[in-house]
Amino acid sequence: MRDFQAGGRSPAYGEKGMVATSHPEASLAALDQLRAGGNAVDAALAAISTLCVVEPHMTGIGGDCFVLYSPANGPKAGQVIALNGSGCAPSGMTSAALLEQGITEIDYQSAHAVTVPGAIDAWCRLHEAYGSRPMDALFARAIELGEEGYRVLPRIALDWADNTERLMKDANATAAFLPGGKAPAAGDRHAQPALARTLRTIAAKGRKGFYEGAVAEDMVAALRALGGFHSLEDFAVQSSEFVEPIKTSYRDHEVYECPPNGQGVIALMILNQLSRLGFDGNLPELDRVHLLAEATKLGYASRDQYLADPAKAEVPVERLLSDSYADKLRKQIKLKSALVTPDTDLPEHKDTVYLTIVDRDGNAISFINSIFQAFGSTRLAPKSGVMLHNRGASFRVSNEHPNGIAPGKRPLHTIIPGMVMRGGKAAMPFGVMGGHYQATGHANFLSRVLDEGVDVQQALEWPRSFASDGELKIEVGYDETVYKGLAARGHQVVWADRAIGGGQAIWIDHARGVLVGGSDPRKDGCALGL
Repeated sequence: MRDFQAGGRSPAYGEKGMVATSHPEASLAALDQLRAGGNAVDAALAAISTLCVVEPHMTGIGGDCFVLYSPANGPKAGQVIALNGSGCAPSGMTSAALLEQGITEIDYQSAHAVTVPGAIDAWCRLHEAYGSRPMDALFARAIELGEEGYRVLPRIALDWADNTERLMKDANATAAFLPGGKAPAAGDRHAQPALARTLRTIAAKGRKGFYEGAVAEDMVAALRALGGFHSLEDFAVQSSEFVEPIKTSYRDHEVYECPPNGQGVIALMILNQLSRLGFDGNLPELDRVHLLAEATKLGYASRDQYLADPAKAEVPVERLLSDSYADKLRKQIKLKSALVTPDTDLPEHKDTVYLTIVDRDGNAISFINSIFQAFGSTRLAPKSGVMLHNRGASFRVSNEHPNGIAPGKRPLHTIIPGMVMRGGKAAMPFGVMGGHYQATGHANFLSRVLDEGVDVQQALEWPRSFASDGELKIEVGYDETVYKGLAARGHQVVWADRAIGGGQAIWIDHARGVLVGGSDPRKDGCALGL
C-alpha cells in the first residue's frame, strides 16, 4: 500500500478488462473497444493507431513494432506468440554503396536511416490472425483526432519543444509540426489530416493501402529525393514474421521476450545475472543500484558485439542465455567497485510508446511501436502525412560486424515488449520505454515486482538508474547518500537531466480474479479497468 501523503498514483483495478497506455486518449480508445465486445488485439490496435496521432514524436505508422500475445483459449492457449514487425533495409543499400559516397556512419536524419516501415504490415497480420472487429472501427478514434485535432499534453509538449531545431531541417515536417514556426504548447490543438486520410486508406485496403499505391509512392518519392535507395518493390515485399519467443526463469516465473534482432535477450541476460547476485526484497538500495549497473554493463557489451538480424548473421542466443555465460559474467562483478562502462556507438534515443491490454477472457497483449528517435528521421512524406522512422541509423557501415548494413536486413532494435507467465497462464504483460534503457528497465521493473512484492504502479514509479557510455545516471528521486555511495565505488555518477523512460504493466491476479494496472507518471498516460 502506498503512502497517501507522499503523492503518486494508485494502481487501477478491474475484472472484465484492463488497458494501460502512455496517453489518456489511447487508453479510452482501447477501453471503448473492450466495451463494444472487442478483444485485446482489437483494443491494442485502437490504442496504437491513436498514439500514432497524439504522440507524433514517439511513434507513428512510419515505424516498426514488436508484439507478444498470450491467448487464454483455443489451440494456443497458455502459449506466448511473438510477432516481429521491424522493417528491412532497401534492396539497393549496401555498405559498399555508402562507402562510395564517403559515408562511414548513417546520419539520423538521412534517407539512409529509413528502413522500410514494418508496423502496418504487423498490425494487419495481427488483426487477421487474432482480431475480431473491423479495422475501420478500430481506427475510428485515431482518424477523428487526426481530422479534428487533439490537445497536446504536458510531457508531449516538453519533448516536442526540445526537437524544434530537428524539425526545422525538413520543410514538410516544419509545416506539419511547427505551426507558426514553433512547437505547440501544452493545451494547444494540433491536427494531422493527411495522416487521418492515410489511416482511412489502410482501414479500407489493409496493408496494400500502405505498401502499394499512392501512400507508398509518396514515401518512396520523398526518400528518393533525399538520395535514398528505396523502391516501390522494397515496400511491396515488406513482411512481418511470427517468431519463436525466448525466455528465462526468474523467481518461479517465466519471462518471455522477442528474439533478436531486438535486445530482449539482454533483459533476460541481466535477469540471469541478478538471480546470482543476491537480489531480494532486503537488498539495500545502494547495493541494488550498483549491481544493476554492473549487470547492465556486461549485458550491453554483449549486445553491441553480437546482436543483429538472425536471418542475416549468426546470433548466439542459446549461449548468451546459458547458465555458464551468466556465471562467467557474474564472476566479473564486485560489490564494492565499479567496472568500466564500455562506450556504444549506437545513436542515443529515448522515444517510443508501449501499451498493454488484458480482455475479459484473459487474452493478454504486450505491444511496442516506435519511430526510433524523436520524430524519427524528421522526414515527412507530405501527401500521406507519414513521418518516417530512422531505425537504420543503428546499422554499422561494415561488412564485418554482425549488425552491418545489407539489403533486406533488419537492424538491431532496442524496443522490446515483455510477458511474464506462470503455471501456463499469463501473469503480467509489461514494458518499459526509454531507448537503450529498455533491457535494464525490464530487469529492474521485474525485480521490484517479483523480489520486493510491490504493485505494478509502485514499481513503475520507483526512481531509476542507468549505466551507459561511461556514466551512471540516477533520477532525482534518489538522495545524496546513494549518489555519494555510488561515486565511492568508482561510478561516474550524474543526475539524470530528464526522467528515464516510461512504462505500463498489468498484473493478472488469477486467484482473486482481478486485474491490476499501472502506468508510468513520467508520461501523460493512465491505466483504466472494466
